[in-house]
Amino acid sequence: MQTILEVRQLRILHTADWHLGKTLEGRSRLKEQAQFLDELYEIVVKEKIDVILMAGDVFDTVNPPAGAEKLFYESISRLSDRGKRRVIIISGNHDSPERLQAAAPLAKEQAIELIGYPRGDVLTVEVPRTNETMKLAALAYPSEARLNELLSNEYDELLLREHYDEKIRGLFTMMSREFEPHTVNIAMSHLYVAGGSTTDSERPIEVGGAYTVRATSLPEKAQYVALGHLHRPQNVKKSNVPARYSGSPLAYSFSEAGYTKSVTVIDAKPGENAVVSEIYLSSGKPLVKWKATGGLLQVHQWLEEGRDKNAWIDLEIFLTDSLSLEEIHRLRKWHDGFIHIRPIFEKEAEKVQQERRENLPIDEMFKRFYKKQTGGAEPEAELIELFMTLLSEDLKEEGAQS
Repeated sequence: MQTILEVRQLRILHTADWHLGKTLEGRSRLKEQAQFLDELYEIVVKEKIDVILMAGDVFDTVNPPAGAEKLFYESISRLSDRGKRRVIIISGNHDSPERLQAAAPLAKEQAIELIGYPRGDVLTVEVPRTNETMKLAALAYPSEARLNELLSNEYDELLLREHYDEKIRGLFTMMSREFEPHTVNIAMSHLYVAGGSTTDSERPIEVGGAYTVRATSLPEKAQYVALGHLHRPQNVKKSNVPARYSGSPLAYSFSEAGYTKSVTVIDAKPGENAVVSEIYLSSGKPLVKWKATGGLLQVHQWLEEGRDKNAWIDLEIFLTDSLSLEEIHRLRKWHDGFIHIRPIFEKEAEKVQQERRENLPIDEMFKRFYKKQTGGAEPEAELIELFMTLLSEDLKEEGAQS
């Protein structure tokens, strides 16, 4: 029989980027978000989770709708099981730090920690079930304003990047000093680690990517680093420690169509390598893209077949004549999941094919992407050079592994 002093693995669930209150072109996603939180509760009970880490972007805006706030507080209370399960939540770049931590005194009574601003102390989390202690370096979204200091007096982007990276590395190093050999040592933050795969639904943390952190700046003494901000579940490349973005629980833009959403589970013991696994989610409507090269007749055929009946749809329909408002209304009445209905006419289709045949150099593609993301700004030569260097390093690494 297992004794109370016998050490068992501490089970941690890592999630992030709930974006409660977020809509899709004006369509509410609150019911889907509630479904996810129900599913999350079922997972933590079934998997016997001891600690839940939520790595930022609880809400989609600094002033979320009342329904989103109600859903949040009811859900975290349920997840904590009246204080039997620890829940630690940090703010992300979408959250208001003051608003998030306003209820911190009440939340603490249920073993819920709400952290709005970045701070240098480390949380000590006792877990009676495993007779273990976890040390958590929880760094809420560390923007320049929230760090309350100027990183650089100059506006050179590369210099700012260096100062920011140095500051974050220093904070993690300072907090890591409180890690101990007999504790489970974990770090958590909401930031952009250079090299991560982004999607359209993430609001850029800073124009030009100045507020990015090198993977090698993550705390090496941590057994695992739980990250938030990127919506695609992914491990961090080139990190000296297991580090991961858990991703968002729902697809929030059509650039995420086809992504499998998940939460991450970490099994950890003091002094041992953490074991990391994924649990896939089934909540929410999928986001799908329809490309109807056969025109309206093809769309009608798909609708009659009941294709993607419970989905949000981005429709691209190839036409020779314009689509009437009456026909658009008819399509939306037939399937209420249509978000975009974009007619593509013959000349436009030829233009798209021509652009694809151009086979632009990578640096030119980067310039066009940068201009699109920044509203027309031209990237500096140093930034282009840095991008090409990072790309070259990634290609070399992939070549060495293949």
